[in-house]
Amino acid sequence: MEKLEIGGILHRTDLAEISLMSVPDRPGLAGTVLEALAESRIGVRLIVQCVDPEKRSHILMCVGQDDLDSALAAMESIHSEVEGGQVTHQAQIATISIFGPEFQERPGLAGAMFSALGSAGIDIHAISTSIATVTCLIDVERVEDAVEAVHDAFEISTDWQI
Repeated sequence: MEKLEIGGILHRTDLAEISLMSVPDRPGLAGTVLEALAESRIGVRLIVQCVDPEKRSHILMCVGQDDLDSALAAMESIHSEVEGGQVTHQAQIATISIFGPEFQERPGLAGAMFSALGSAGIDIHAISTSIATVTCLIDVERVEDAVEAVHDAFEISTDWQI
């Protein structure tokens, strides 16, 4: 099978994950969460939110490892305002991303990436996409394996740079 072409592979290993789980969903919830982090001068590198059938919201965020304690304190400061919910965290987490032009117009890229990671036995904790990237949250100790698996699955273009 011919390899799909991408612009490249990026990865980060200096991240921590914070999840705010099972909070009653309502307009403005994500704003409340992210404003609390912004007030603490914490940048968020990745955000994934979903709402389950019971109308409970689950928000997963990645912050720099150095910001983890402050981010947890920010979540504690809004805990009653957002009506509880379990806050979990993982002090070390990583991302691996593929990037390239016009990903929306190129079916199969995300599936090929997920299959490559799955074949290498790498569990994906969360997925985030944009117009030009597909990013997976993975265990930090599997980054080298993930980069190798994804590199083997794709052709890296020399014509496109981020």
